Amino acid sequence: MPRYRKERDVLGSVKVPTDAYYGSETQRAINNFPISGISLPNTFIRHYAMIKKAAALTHIKFGKLESKKGSAIVKACNELIAGMHAEQFTTDIYQAGAGTSVNMNLNEVIANRAIEILGGRKGNYKLVHPNDDVNMSQSTNDTFHACIHLTVYDELHNTLIPRLERLQKAFFKKAMDFRNIVKIGRTHMQDAVPMTLGEEFSGYASALERQIKSIKMISDALLDVSLGGTAVGTGIEAYKGYSKAVVKELRKISGVQLRSAHNFFDIQQNQIEELWVSGALRSLATLLNKISNDLRLLSSGPRSGLGEITLPPVQPGSSIMPGKINPSIPEMLIMVSLDVAGKDKENEEGALLGQLELNVYMPIIAYNLLYSIEILSKGVDVFRQKCVIGIKANEERIKQHIEENLSLATALAPHIGYSRAAAIARKALKENKTVRQVCLDQKLFTKEELKKILDSKALARVG
Repeated sequence: MPRYRKERDVLGSVKVPTDAYYGSETQRAINNFPISGISLPNTFIRHYAMIKKAAALTHIKFGKLESKKGSAIVKACNELIAGMHAEQFTTDIYQAGAGTSVNMNLNEVIANRAIEILGGRKGNYKLVHPNDDVNMSQSTNDTFHACIHLTVYDELHNTLIPRLERLQKAFFKKAMDFRNIVKIGRTHMQDAVPMTLGEEFSGYASALERQIKSIKMISDALLDVSLGGTAVGTGIEAYKGYSKAVVKELRKISGVQLRSAHNFFDIQQNQIEELWVSGALRSLATLLNKISNDLRLLSSGPRSGLGEITLPPVQPGSSIMPGKINPSIPEMLIMVSLDVAGKDKENEEGALLGQLELNVYMPIIAYNLLYSIEILSKGVDVFRQKCVIGIKANEERIKQHIEENLSLATALAPHIGYSRAAAIARKALKENKTVRQVCLDQKLFTKEELKKILDSKALARVG
């Protein structure tokens, strides 16, 4: 069997591996863009195949595609939706703009697989043509954009959000577990008035809950697609009734309640929805970064730092210092967060550089969004399982910090005034004493009075 078959396109003859389902345009992209070795993820290909399937079913219903041919195309699409033939999609993310190479990769693989289903040999496009049949009433410009919306929406709701909800619940459980443990609050990285460890963790749980609500709200805009808008939004080469019908079919196939956009020109010119989602992911990353750094601080030491909580040990922390254990899981999540923030900046620049009727930087924007969702999803799951669930409170260390807390002088102010209370705090610091001891030394209050005034649980309003 020959190693290659020859295919022809507008630029001439192209050698394509005999066993490849892709054709000449994909091969040119492979030859032209050997840049990173990174391709769009298989989930994007699967969702793109859903669009192609919806189009074929619509064409069959409208009598635009002969039933036997259309059924072969649908069958080929079903194989891609099931994850088959993933090795056929290797076009680099750094490619010719707009994603034409990816769209044609789909068209060619589906066409050649449909040709086989009909009993033909790969490359016999008289049976099924990549452009005329598989790409009928479509353009890269409307389908690729729609695929970004569909894939990102699906990945947000079926991958990221469920994992965030589990993380939020894990923090809420810790908040309940720690609700009676009074500790020092800290502002400006300095000792502040008492609060509970549970209240601190409830802040993390609440912030995550708000982030989840925000992502859900913003993602609703992704339901607008411009299928049928074709090249520039006018609908050229798409027949009457196609646009609404294909969206209806795609809703059935994907389970995502997509809708035809009010203005196709707007949707195809701009990446507004993608920027909203990218910004929401960056905000989430910022929050996760802050929480992770808080946990690193609270667990620092274990003897020379705050040491108020203990994180589950997951691996040795040093190649030279025996017994050293680092906060490895929070460190991982911080790096994930930094990567997501960088991707958001890249998306912003990509959206800014879109011109006139099309943004040609859609491939990198699509990759960045899906990559960010993937690493955030995996990161928060590992963070929950290997860190948050196993966090323990070091109550003895917390009690020690409470007793030594100079901000307990705040409780004296209603009794002796702000200035005298401040003087006591300064004296306690200078003489390395507790606020309680200075008060006793100066005979300002009795032990019993101080027990009530400096009751950390009362100050933190516990019980």
